[in-house]
Amino acid sequence: MNEIAAFNATGIEESGASGELPHSIEAEQQLLGAILTNNDMYDRAASIIGPEHFYDPVHARIYEVAAARISKNALASPVTLKAFLEEEEGLKELGGTAYLARLAGAAISTFAVRDYAQMIYDFAIRRELISLGNDIAAKAQLVDVKSEPKEQIVEAEQSLYKLAEQGQTESGFQSFLKSVTEAVNVANQAYQRGGGMAGISTGLADLDKQLGGLHPSDLLILAGRPSMGKTSLATNIAYNVAKAYKKGINHDGVEGAVDGGVVGFFSLEMSAEQLAGRILAEAAEISSHKIRQGDFQEDEFRRFVEAAKELESCPLYIDDTPALPISQLAARARRLKRSYGLDLLVIDYLQLCRGTAENRVNEIAEISMGMKAIAKELNIPVIALSQLSRQVESRDDKRPQLSDLRESGSIEQDADVVMFVYRGEYYKEREKPDESDLVAMETWQGEMANLHGKAEVIVGKQRHGPIGTVNLSFEPQFTRFGNLVQQWQQGGDQDVGF
Repeated sequence: MNEIAAFNATGIEESGASGELPHSIEAEQQLLGAILTNNDMYDRAASIIGPEHFYDPVHARIYEVAAARISKNALASPVTLKAFLEEEEGLKELGGTAYLARLAGAAISTFAVRDYAQMIYDFAIRRELISLGNDIAAKAQLVDVKSEPKEQIVEAEQSLYKLAEQGQTESGFQSFLKSVTEAVNVANQAYQRGGGMAGISTGLADLDKQLGGLHPSDLLILAGRPSMGKTSLATNIAYNVAKAYKKGINHDGVEGAVDGGVVGFFSLEMSAEQLAGRILAEAAEISSHKIRQGDFQEDEFRRFVEAAKELESCPLYIDDTPALPISQLAARARRLKRSYGLDLLVIDYLQLCRGTAENRVNEIAEISMGMKAIAKELNIPVIALSQLSRQVESRDDKRPQLSDLRESGSIEQDADVVMFVYRGEYYKEREKPDESDLVAMETWQGEMANLHGKAEVIVGKQRHGPIGTVNLSFEPQFTRFGNLVQQWQQGGDQDVGF
C-alpha cells in the first residue's frame, strides 16, 4: 500500500475481508500524523493507549519509537524517526520512510487526538473480546480431565474482569482546585447531616461520633478474639446501612444513595442462611437459638415473619463462597457495583481469603493490600474482620492492642481504621470463684452486674481522627449491639445540669 488507503464509513479498510477484526487504519494514521506534527499531543494519547493497542504493527512501531523520544524530551518528527525505522520491513512495504512524511502531511486536526486514541482503544478492546471468546470456545471444546467446566468459567470470568479494568483514563494528577472542591463537598455533606459525620452512618451514634461515619476508600479492620462478637457487630452495621438505604441525586448530580447504602457481605466462615438468621434475630428481637430450633410463641412467629418481609427490600447481598482468592473477591465486588450498586463491603474474615504468595505473612500482606485497593478503586468503605493472636489471653488486661493483629504488620499499615471488639463480661464470667467463698462471690457478682450487657469498641488506629474507646450495649440473645444509655440519659427528661 503506497498511498494513504481509502476507507469506508465504518473505519475499516474497504479491501478487507468480511471476517477482518475491527480496526481503523485511518484513525491510527491521523493520530500518528498529529503526534509527529505536534509532540505535545502525545500526552493526550498516552493516557489512553499504548503501542499494543494499534492494529497495524508498523503503526505500533512508529508510536513506540516516537514515545521513546518524546519521553526523553527529544523531538519526534518524520526526519528524526527516519534513522530508527529505515530497516523496518513493514515500513518498506508502505513506501519506506517517506510514509512518515505522508502521515504528518495528512493530519487534519491535531486537537482530535484524544478522540482518535479512544477510537483505537475501543477497537483494541473489541479485538481482545473476540480473541477471548475464541479461547473460551476452544477450551470448552477440548474435553480434558484436568480442566473442569467450573474452572473454565472462573478463568473466563477473571479474564473478562481483567479486560474491564483496563483503560481507566481519568486517573493521574488532578488540580488542587478540584481536590479542594471535593473536600468542601464532603464537609458540606457532614454539615447537612447535622455535623459530626461525613460518611455513611453505622446506625450506632457513639461509634459514628468517633469515626465520623464510614468514609469512601477507607479500609476498616474490625478485630477481636473468638466470641467477642465481631461478626455480630459487622452484621449489625451491614443491616443498619442497608435498612437506611434511600436513593436520590447526590451533590455531584449522580444518582445514588443519599442515606444508608447497598451492602455486599462476603461471609467466608458462615453460610448465607446462618448470617440471615442472625440478622433476622436482631430485627425480630427473637433469640437466634430459638430461631434455629423453631421454638416460637405465636406473637414471636408473627414478628419473625414481619421482619422477614421487611428484610426482603433491604439491598443486602451475601456471598458465602469459602476460601475466595482476593482477585475473585475483587471481581465479584466490581460486578455487584455494576449490577446493583455498592456503598459498603464487609468481609468476614480476612484470614479466610486466599492469596498467591507461598509465605503466609506475604499472603496476608497481599490480601490486606488487595482489600485497600478495592476500597480505593470502587470508592467505598471496606470493613474487613480479622482474628487476633492468642497472646491476648496471656495478659492480665485482655484488652487488645495493635501488636495483637495476627500474622502480619501489613494489616495495621494498610488499614485506615483499626477497631477491636472487647467484652469484659466474657472474661469475667470465666473468673467465677467458688460459691463457698462468699466475699469473693459477692465481689464477683458486683463486677458482673457492672459489665453485664456492655461492650467496648477500641479504636486503636484512625488515620483521619482520634483514637479512643466507644462503649456499646450488647444483647447476646439477639446478637445485637446498640447505643449504650448513659446514666445522665436515664429517667427521661431529667435536668442534666446545663
